[in-house]
Amino acid sequence: MQLEGRRIFFRYPNASAEVFSDLYFRIPGPGFHALFGPSGVGKTTLAKMLTGAIKGFDGEIAANGVRRVLYTYNLERLPGWSNVRAHFEEIAPSAGRRSMDELIETFGIEASLTSRFHRLSLGQQNRANLIRYLLQDFDLLIMDESLANVDELTREKIILKVKAMFPERCFLYISHNVAEVAKFCSQVLVLRSQSRTPQLASVQGYDHKEGAASDPGRLERAMLEIVHAA
Repeated sequence: MQLEGRRIFFRYPNASAEVFSDLYFRIPGPGFHALFGPSGVGKTTLAKMLTGAIKGFDGEIAANGVRRVLYTYNLERLPGWSNVRAHFEEIAPSAGRRSMDELIETFGIEASLTSRFHRLSLGQQNRANLIRYLLQDFDLLIMDESLANVDELTREKIILKVKAMFPERCFLYISHNVAEVAKFCSQVLVLRSQSRTPQLASVQGYDHKEGAASDPGRLERAMLEIVHAA
């Protein structure tokens, strides 16, 4: 499984400046990877190119072994008026239902299962929405700030559990939190402004896993490399 973008140029219609100019990137395979960078550099644009929602760009995105790409984002809403559990049970294939209870417990939304989505807090909504994607079949799941409004300890618990439960899947985690992407991600793609060359730099993350001993020095080095690249 591999995703590679080669010589990508893109400008929105009627825009004065290009979003991407000769962009190259490579996501080498399964694992928890990150897309990091300041607001306005095109992180969501690149994510939507990977899903096929944005077309009409010059260059090539080659997806080797990636059949289905899903995209979830901050404040996305669950459709319909059923309660949360009923939606999970409706959308999950039989294979996904085996992991449903484990995800519900890890994400801490047991008390919300009988509620309708619009009655949940913003953090509960984002957690419920992420579960519905994890229950589906995918090769790459793009998480665009999809754990915003969730406290730090719960985010860490969720990320570690997702990595442990889905080691053969590929994740692209979009976040502005440098400590988070450095700690949990294998590869951090640092997207910079169009004036920088190259526009995207790749940094090796700490890639902390559930049950592993911590290495503060290694984490600090990863953070410094990401900040320097940005």
